[in-house]
Amino acid sequence: MEAKAFINDQIELIKKTVGEAGALSALSGGVDSSTCTLLAWKALGSSLKVVFIDDGLMREGEPQQVQSIFAELGIPVEIVMAQEDFFRALSGLVDPEEKRKAFRQAFYGTLSRIIKEKGVKFLIQGTIAADIIETKEGIKTQHNILEQIGIDPERSFGFKLIEPLKTLFKHEVREIARKLGLPESILKRMPFPGPGLAARVLGEVTPERVAIVRQATKIVEQELSPFEPFQAFAVLLSDKGTGLEKDKRKFGDIIIIRSVNSRDAMTAEPSILPWEVLTRVTERIIKEIPSVTRVAYELTPKPPATIEFI
Repeated sequence: MEAKAFINDQIELIKKTVGEAGALSALSGGVDSSTCTLLAWKALGSSLKVVFIDDGLMREGEPQQVQSIFAELGIPVEIVMAQEDFFRALSGLVDPEEKRKAFRQAFYGTLSRIIKEKGVKFLIQGTIAADIIETKEGIKTQHNILEQIGIDPERSFGFKLIEPLKTLFKHEVREIARKLGLPESILKRMPFPGPGLAARVLGEVTPERVAIVRQATKIVEQELSPFEPFQAFAVLLSDKGTGLEKDKRKFGDIIIIRSVNSRDAMTAEPSILPWEVLTRVTERIIKEIPSVTRVAYELTPKPPATIEFI
């Protein structure tokens, strides 16, 4: 793939496809959606509408951080508050596939409403090759896959899809992003699951449980980012673990630390980290999140595991 030629081809294709119909870009701040947004902005200029859906499942302060980064690029981003809709959709669900499908329905239902309000016809999103492969092969349902599994977005949600990156893998997307001039804060951003922190809460997804894994993820990213893993995060298990508090038995939350190295997300190996680093992460999690009684480091490669837990 030659980056410059790919960029020029996609810009022209977006221009030709959208024409005067108008388009909306669904930005999450990850390298995929950010690259799509910049490609579409170069093609359509200020006629492109860019939104960040705050579903209540993002990292701490993420909507405002992403909005600020894109403001510096001259691209206005509207934050759409939709936390209640997503938590309502996920309420009571524990099965991983059911949660992913419920998230997908809430995600596209929200976008459908926004697109109607904006009066545009096209949605531009950052689907990549790995998303399509994993969904079609039944590994797990990626929330941003529609047409590839027989869902007609126009009939179901009222918009047509443009997916400029669907033939690329993550390392190729980073190459395009670098050529487009996206800042390092986006280029080096760790992959984040489409369903957000809902993918890192085993069992029912509630605001309280998401808050725990959000804080743990912040600690993990702060401590492990210097080692430049492909992805590093925390997972909250559904079971409780026994612990001690003031010499009395206590049942508390169990946090799993996951850190992997990968090139294209199709395979991955656990990061080999210094013992003192893992100890420091554990101590911080236990101290800063009092409900946690146990912390473990996960060592399974992909395959047989997936990178995310659900």
